[in-house]
Amino acid sequence: MCPQPDIAAPPPECGHTARLSALRRGWLLALLTIVWNVAECVIAVWAGLLADSVALIGFGFDSLIETSSAVVAAWRVRAELTARGDHFTEHAERMTSRIAGTLLLLLALGITIESGRRLVTGEHETRASPIGIALTGLSLVVMPILGRAKLRVSVTVGSRALRADAFETIACAWMSLTTLVGQAATAAWGWSWADPVAAMALVPLIAREGLEAIRGECQCAEQP
Repeated sequence: MCPQPDIAAPPPECGHTARLSALRRGWLLALLTIVWNVAECVIAVWAGLLADSVALIGFGFDSLIETSSAVVAAWRVRAELTARGDHFTEHAERMTSRIAGTLLLLLALGITIESGRRLVTGEHETRASPIGIALTGLSLVVMPILGRAKLRVSVTVGSRALRADAFETIACAWMSLTTLVGQAATAAWGWSWADPVAAMALVPLIAREGLEAIRGECQCAEQP
């Protein structure tokens, strides 16, 4: 906390110091998100291929695409920390959001087609994945904590990009929950059809994220 002088108004250095501290935290949180999402993608896709799980594979690729949001957030923070102009950063943010949004919509389409095919043909060869269950369970704990920390930084800095990234991280927890339920049902009762159903449940979440990214919107609450 900055020391308070005898006058009522705090010195400008206090606000500047608090902002710099928040920016540094935002930078570290963005880097942590990037590392986590890339690792999550690799493990989820690998486990999904071994278990023939559409939900796990879709969850993994969604994590990779969502990494673009963390990259934009890191870029945004780095630009201010290095005192660069933000015009280029804003342009890159819009472009990256549109590309990520398009990829998310394509992912939603692919999941719909493959899950629908499995449900219609009765091809339910999905096996329970202990690795997938552990990963999604861990993600269900980690992502809300990480998202709330990023949300506090976004409020201090006053950045839409950071706020959107924070809610992307929190939304990932819902995807973790959906995927975990499908995997748990397969493991507990042998309901292999639960995996394509869980994958289909991911489609609205992924599609909404894709549309919001393309439009440059953030459907989030006003207060954390």
